[in-house]
Amino acid sequence: MADPRTVKTDARRHHDPSVRGFASDNYAGAHPEILAALALANDGHQVAYGEDEYTDHLQRVVHSHFGPTAEAFPVFNGTGANVTALQALTDRWGAVICAESAHINVDEGGAPERMGGLKLLTVPTPDGKLTPELIDRQAWGWDDEHRAMPQVVSITQNTELGTVYTVDEIRAIVAHAHGHGMKVHLDGARIANAAASLNVPMRAFTNAVGVDVLSFGGTKNGMLFGEAVVVLNPDAVSHMKHLRKLSMQLASKMRFVSVQLEALLAKDLWLRNARHSNAMAQRLADGVRAVDGVEILYPVQANAVFARLPHDVSERLQKRFRFYFWDEAAGDVRWMCSFDTTEDDVDSFLQALKEEMARRP
Repeated sequence: MADPRTVKTDARRHHDPSVRGFASDNYAGAHPEILAALALANDGHQVAYGEDEYTDHLQRVVHSHFGPTAEAFPVFNGTGANVTALQALTDRWGAVICAESAHINVDEGGAPERMGGLKLLTVPTPDGKLTPELIDRQAWGWDDEHRAMPQVVSITQNTELGTVYTVDEIRAIVAHAHGHGMKVHLDGARIANAAASLNVPMRAFTNAVGVDVLSFGGTKNGMLFGEAVVVLNPDAVSHMKHLRKLSMQLASKMRFVSVQLEALLAKDLWLRNARHSNAMAQRLADGVRAVDGVEILYPVQANAVFARLPHDVSERLQKRFRFYFWDEAAGDVRWMCSFDTTEDDVDSFLQALKEEMARRP
């Protein structure tokens, strides 16, 4: 039988690799160092379901970032990480307080409530960030059997609006939540971008300030697939292994998720990628500010730029570069930068924006 490593594939490229847009950092491919790590782990056999050498070594890498009590549970995707983490933190009658704009509320198809069996108690925010005062709008009624019991505060770092919590802001939220007997979950889909923006280690605004559980994101920062639930406070959860399986997030060939996380975290790839995508967003924002008639809506603190511009301009611009409306009625759009966004990509987009704005009467 032929050596499978020498067999040629019949696959064909179906896209133009020179085309990059500003729709999502999920549009980007995998970083070459991630692909190299996958190839490294591919040969031979390894024990399935997380009993492999790569998942074991990942734990030591995670300890270097989040302390010796942290434990990583690799999963398939971000929604799976959030749902599994929130289930681990709540009782069947429990509820989770989050921003109205939170990904768990807006972009996960109701999975936390439908699949996780918990209630989301949302709070409107001006910039995507919760505060102790905003949390108190929903932090009540623990003894009221007619109301879902608030048990968890979930924050996103950086937020869905591209803003970044400071270390002190998260410390205050954690202290406030713990003071009410609640636990704290951090959705870290873009945690690397937040750390790069703040210029602090990820531990500074997670385990060091008392966050209980983290959803660690890698796909938006150069991984091919996979995320992880990182338990920072072992006393806050129980039966994570069982919950991961119950939530359909247990990978049989887990080494291929773990080796990507290891490649991202073992050295500085996570930070290099995040710093680059953040820098491209700043370059984009600087250029946009010079275009009359375009308004930047929120502080540009990570790799997202939210803007308001005429609807017809956005529609024409979308034919040249992919991006999404955030609030189509208001004319709000979101432009995302990725680890592979280039300065030429940004400059070409800005030139196209200027051209389309100039076409207006």
